[in-house]
Amino acid sequence: MAKARHVAGGLARGAIVLGADTEVVLDGRLLGKPRDAADAARILKALRGRIHEVITGVALVEAPAGREETAAVTTRVRMSGYTDAEIEAYVATGEPLDKAGAYAVQGLGGRLIAQVDGCFSNVVGLPVTTTRRLLERWSLL
Repeated sequence: MAKARHVAGGLARGAIVLGADTEVVLDGRLLGKPRDAADAARILKALRGRIHEVITGVALVEAPAGREETAAVTTRVRMSGYTDAEIEAYVATGEPLDKAGAYAVQGLGGRLIAQVDGCFSNVVGLPVTTTRRLLERWSLL
């Protein structure tokens, strides 16, 4: 909501802003984006063989201070039992360095995932069905 409000504050009256942010949560801790390659490897080792949650918040804001609505989607992801060598090879691609949880399900990181329970597009970073419902409620679709 804060990101969408910030953008909406600089727009003409009636403009609509869609904002979203995704977090990866393991054992109640936010993992965030890795600081560097070593941190990406550390995160991936922590996730290995385990289930974690991917939570995306979606916000619609009407500029400059109009309607606001939010939704959140949680998806459970089980990582496979990948090896340290597989982690090193994946980190070397650079892909995990700007991703929450240090992986991209839609990219090479998809090979590290054993199962996705829930909304796949949420793990990518935008829960499409939920976003569509918000836009429909606002008569934007």
